[in-house]
Amino acid sequence: MLTRVVRLLLPAALLAAAPLCPIPGLRPAQAQQPADAAAPAEANPTAEAKPLEIRIGLITRAVPPPPLYDLLAVPEDEAVAGAELALKDNSTTGRFTGQSFALETTTLAEDEDPADAARALAAKGTRLLIVNLPGAELLKVADAVKDKGAVIFNVGAPDDALRAQDCRADVFHVAPSRAMLTDALVQFLASKRWSKLFLITGPQPADALYAEALRRSAKKFGLKIVADKPWTFGPLGRERSDSITRSDALVFSRGVDADVIVVADEANDFGNYIPFRTFEPRLVTGTQGLTASTWHPAQDAWGSAQLQSRFLRSASRTMRPADYQAWVAARMIGEAATRTRSADPATLAAFLRTPDFSLAAFKGVPVSIRPWDQQLRQPLLIAQPLGIVSVAPEEGFLHQRTPLDTLGTDQGESRCRLK
Repeated sequence: MLTRVVRLLLPAALLAAAPLCPIPGLRPAQAQQPADAAAPAEANPTAEAKPLEIRIGLITRAVPPPPLYDLLAVPEDEAVAGAELALKDNSTTGRFTGQSFALETTTLAEDEDPADAARALAAKGTRLLIVNLPGAELLKVADAVKDKGAVIFNVGAPDDALRAQDCRADVFHVAPSRAMLTDALVQFLASKRWSKLFLITGPQPADALYAEALRRSAKKFGLKIVADKPWTFGPLGRERSDSITRSDALVFSRGVDADVIVVADEANDFGNYIPFRTFEPRLVTGTQGLTASTWHPAQDAWGSAQLQSRFLRSASRTMRPADYQAWVAARMIGEAATRTRSADPATLAAFLRTPDFSLAAFKGVPVSIRPWDQQLRQPLLIAQPLGIVSVAPEEGFLHQRTPLDTLGTDQGESRCRLK
């Protein structure tokens, strides 16, 4: 287990010297102390008030070493780099509110238990936990610290069950659900009137879950799946050889009258093999080709170019969706701490659940929390490898609360029962 601690402390002398505050109506922290609390400082001009520290833990798993060359290799600091950048952003406001932020990152080896890591962080008083782990491990973390007053931010698991029968009152979901991802894509296809879909599903359990979500989205928005086939040709997209073409795979789509091929391949085993190798010309979308995600390197609208450039300077690489999700989670904590003037996890969580919470997240509209399953409602980017094609929800898809609630499970159909 590797542990990395980032701590941003801001002395009271700096707080006192700050003449301006970036939050309207908010004055520097020392100016808001009552007269009796200020008396000791006046009696001893050299005394410094200790900033209120907000301690954040991040639990992730070490990235397996890639093959000799892997175009899609996951960076070792995925998610961690995003949280660290958010910590710097939080500290900008913390200068004026008398708050400091500390991030402790725990990187688990393959055989290490995330529940033990969560209990260790909670024992040290770190009870705000950003978790970048699969769904089953996220639940282990949540159950391990459910009696410790911890609040968990899911930035890595898209499982719909985590927002349904397996939901937890102490877990906020920053990562979008699979239902949100497939709803976003299907809305785009519906807006283009590409209504006939050919679904190809990989052999992994996650592929089956993505395909299930896609089928629900197609039914929800009135599209038709004209063919639904499993992929049985192996990981052609990962093969290393002079030629990875196979005649049986080339004719896999022959005779199917479809507008679009939708690929369910979350492991990137074969999805990138499909484009331009089909028998008839076909567009490709899903987990490869045209995709839906929270973030993309080509995103530069709504001021996001400055976030992209700051991340590039900080991490020496482009921002990935997991980085963005960890950034949002840490910024949610920072925003709640600023608004409540508290470091107590229960107080911060209670504020996040209220209609008063929203966060500017470089998506054109503020993001907020759905009270029925604690999923972050947010726009999703529809993108091809080097460009943004659209942003979901699409125009014309309306909802009584907000168009953002057209993506994913709505309140009336939710199976989540928060306690």
